[in-house]
Amino acid sequence: MCGITGWASFHHDARTQAPVIEAMTATLTPRGPDAGGVWLGEHAAIGHRRLAVIDLAGGVQPMTDRPDRPATVLSYSGEVYNHHELRAELRGRGHHFRTRSDTEVVLRAYAEWGADLADHLEGMFAFAVWDERAQRLLLVRDRLGVKPLFWAAVDGGLAFASEPKALFAHPEIRPRVDADGLREAYGLLFNTGPTVWSGVREVEPGGLLVLDRDGIRERCYWQLEADVHDDNRDTAVERIRELVGTASRSQLEAEVPLCSLLSGGIDSTVLTALLADELRLREGPDARIRSYAVDYSDQAEQFTGDVLRTGHDTPYAAEAGAFIGTDHSTVVLDPRALLDPGHRKAVVVARDSPIGVGDMDTSLYLLFGEIRKHSAVALSGEAADEVFGGYPWFHNQKALDAATFPWLLVTGDEAAMPLNPELDLRMGEFREDAYRSALAAVPHSADETPAEHRQREMQHLSLTRWLRQLLHRKDRLSMAQGLEVRVPYCDHRLVEYAFATPWALKSFDGREKSLLRAAGAGLAPDAVLHRPKNHYPATHHPDYNRGLQDLARDALSTDEVRALADEARIKPCLDTPPDRLEWGHRLRLERVVDLALWLDHYQPELAL
Repeated sequence: MCGITGWASFHHDARTQAPVIEAMTATLTPRGPDAGGVWLGEHAAIGHRRLAVIDLAGGVQPMTDRPDRPATVLSYSGEVYNHHELRAELRGRGHHFRTRSDTEVVLRAYAEWGADLADHLEGMFAFAVWDERAQRLLLVRDRLGVKPLFWAAVDGGLAFASEPKALFAHPEIRPRVDADGLREAYGLLFNTGPTVWSGVREVEPGGLLVLDRDGIRERCYWQLEADVHDDNRDTAVERIRELVGTASRSQLEAEVPLCSLLSGGIDSTVLTALLADELRLREGPDARIRSYAVDYSDQAEQFTGDVLRTGHDTPYAAEAGAFIGTDHSTVVLDPRALLDPGHRKAVVVARDSPIGVGDMDTSLYLLFGEIRKHSAVALSGEAADEVFGGYPWFHNQKALDAATFPWLLVTGDEAAMPLNPELDLRMGEFREDAYRSALAAVPHSADETPAEHRQREMQHLSLTRWLRQLLHRKDRLSMAQGLEVRVPYCDHRLVEYAFATPWALKSFDGREKSLLRAAGAGLAPDAVLHRPKNHYPATHHPDYNRGLQDLARDALSTDEVRALADEARIKPCLDTPPDRLEWGHRLRLERVVDLALWLDHYQPELAL
C-alpha cells in the first residue's frame, strides 16, 4: 500500500518543478513510510511513497518500463491479488519481468492492454500511468473504491493524488470550500465525484480518467448489473462460502507480518476462521494468525445500548478467537485519551475533511497505531453488511417506504452538525435531487417485483454510497498509521454474485445476512453466528461526554466556527447532563469540534 501523486501539463516543462513534486510526495509519507521517489519528464511529474508489502527489494516506484529511456511510468497504490496468474499470462505474450512485485505486473499489463488493463485486475488499487510516447496520463481506481484517488485541474492538464492534502502542495491548487462543498460534506449522502473541496474530484470507483492533448475523458469500466440468478438455496450457500474463501486466501500474501481485525461479529469471525485455516494449510498445524479487537476501559461497567449498539463486543471477540485458535489481543483504550487534541487533529488531517464520527474515528486511529507495532497488514470484515443485507434498513418497512437515503432515518439531522441557516444551503432540495439520481442508476431486472426491486435499490445505495464512506474512513485512518487494511468482502466477484441473488435467498431464515450465516456454519461459535448486528463500539463514559462538551464550547468561541454552525441547535447538547447525552446529540458535538480543528489546520478560503 502506498501514496501516489503527480501532474501532467502540456503548457509547462515539469522538469523545472522538482521542489513541487517533492513537496506533494512528502505529504503522503504516512501512507508510505518505507521509501519515496519522484520522476520528472517534460510534461509530467510523478511521485510515490511506499509501504513495502510484496517484493520488498524490487517494488521501488515510480516504476518505469525501461531504465535507460522510459516510455511508461507508473505510480501505483494497492494490491492486485491475481498478479501471479497475470504474470504467467503476460510472459506467454512475450513480456519479461525484472521484479516479483505486483507493481510491475500492472506496468506490463498496461503495455499489453492499454486502458483496458483494469478489466484484468482483481484487487484494490489506485494508480497513474504516464505514457511518454502517447503523451497521455491514465488514472484508474478499483471497482468498489477501496483505494482513494483525487484530481484537480491545473493549467494545461491536471494533478492527482491519493489524498487532497498532496494536491494543496501544488501552487495552483488551494484549499477552497463553497456552498456545494458544504452540501457534499454535511448532506451525508456520500456522492462520489465531487468533494468538500472546490475543484477537487474523485475518480469514480470502477472508473478511469484519461488526459491527453484532446482534453480529459472519464468512463466506467465496471458497475453493478442485475444479472440472472438461478441457483437454489444450497447452491447459493456453497457458492458464497467458495467466493468468500477464495477472496480470503488470495489476500493472505505478504512478506511482512499480517493479522486480522476480529470484532466478535459474524463478518470478521467467518473471515478470520477462513484465514486461520488457510494459514495452517500453508505453514503447518501450529500456525496461528494474530487477531485484534478494540475496547474501552469503562465498557464493561458503563455500556448502555443505543440506536447502533446492542451489546458489548469484547466477550464475543474473545470467544471467537478461542474457537478459531488465533493469537488474540484486545487493545483497551482510556476514554479520556479520545479527547486528546493531538489525536483528534491527527484524525481530521488524515481525513482531509470535517466530517467523521468523532471518538469512533479517534479510537480506530489509535487501534491501528497499536496494531502497526506488530503487523503491517490487517484484514477486515468491512462490507459484509452491504453485500449480504445486514443493516436494519433492509428489514424495516418504514425505511423501505421512505423516499430518502435509508441511513438518514438513523443519523438524520440529529447526528449531522446543524449549519448556520443564514448560509441558505437548501439541503432538502440537495438531498432530493441526489436521491433521484441515485435511484436512476439502479439496474432493473425484467422479472422482479416492485418489492424485490426496492430491496435491490437498498443494496445498490448501500454498496455505491454508504460503503464508500466506510472504506474512505478505514483507508485514511489505517494509512495514517502506515498500516494496510485489506477487505475480502469487497472482492468484485462476490459482490456481483450477491447483488444478483434474489432477496428471498438473502433473508431465507427471516434475519439479516442469511447466506453468510449459513455459509459460516462451523466456522464460528453459535453465539457469534446468531448474534444481532452490532456497530463499531463507542465509549459510554460520562467523563468523555463532559470533556466533549468542553471542547465544543471552546470550538464555538471562534468566529470561524460560529459563522458556519447553528449555535441555537447546538446549545441544548451543551446543556444536557453528560450522563444523559444521547448518541445523535453527542455526534453533533463531535462534528463541531472536528470543524474547528479542520478550519484551524487548513485555513480554507470560504466562498459562500
